[in-house]
Amino acid sequence: MAAMPQDPAQFTWPAPAKLNLFLHITGRRDDGFHELQTLFQFLDRGDRLRFAPRGDGAIVRHGGLAAVPAEDDLVVRAARALQARCGTDSGVDIWLEKVLPAGGGLGGGSSDAATTLVALNALWDCGLGVAELARLGLELGADVPVFVRGEAAWAEGVGEQLAPVAGLGVDLPEPWYVVLAPPVSVSTAEIFSDPALIRDCPAIKIRDFLAGQVSNVCEKVVFRRYPEVARAQGELARFAPARMTGTGACIFAAFDDEAAAREAAKALAGRWPLLVARGRNRSPLQTALATWRAQAGAGN
Repeated sequence: MAAMPQDPAQFTWPAPAKLNLFLHITGRRDDGFHELQTLFQFLDRGDRLRFAPRGDGAIVRHGGLAAVPAEDDLVVRAARALQARCGTDSGVDIWLEKVLPAGGGLGGGSSDAATTLVALNALWDCGLGVAELARLGLELGADVPVFVRGEAAWAEGVGEQLAPVAGLGVDLPEPWYVVLAPPVSVSTAEIFSDPALIRDCPAIKIRDFLAGQVSNVCEKVVFRRYPEVARAQGELARFAPARMTGTGACIFAAFDDEAAAREAAKALAGRWPLLVARGRNRSPLQTALATWRAQAGAGN
């Protein structure tokens, strides 16, 4: 096992939120999955995890959502998948502090799984590369690879065909966001199975996004099924153009600076659960991994 900070259980690994800055569905495959286009950007807010390797092979979760049994939790499933892939006898205690709402479209569960894969790959000294970790993550969920790779990305396919924005010659802004979290959990399967969902959007390029020729085609269906989400969008739109992320329920709006974002948040506080966060084109998880490696190297 690689050298590590003196007490790895005291090292906090972030599981950042993501936003879908737009979401188009371009078709439906024979297997029932939808072809889509979207643009992922990270936030500097999210869940937090800590890990302590153990020698008995057990995967033990502490914390997390009480409504989600440990065996069904993506962090446990991710740890077991990596354990099997690496053939390691090591186990781990996982402390999961949930901040992001379930069913909000912020990718909390997928981000938790990705952080687990990235952290345990380092802690267990598995030696898997990013591409291999991303392939393993795809078995857990379509959004896991973007969190593993840790770069803002243009996505197609079912969300797994990722083109990092940095390689597209695009200067993607990192604005401040206000994100409203209506107290509902939206079922992605329910939205994708709705007959009214638009499934024939023409394919676009990132220049079309930059020109504003985008939307979230799931909004109409979600707003009809969950009026609270529609109300949240209407209230946030009083301050800046507001859009739903993913299949909801969270609504976001971008602001040029922190002061403007916090002013809007102050006006909305008390009516909606919300967060104020900075957009990031490089995931905070990658920063944490670099810090861990630096500390591990200093301990040699």
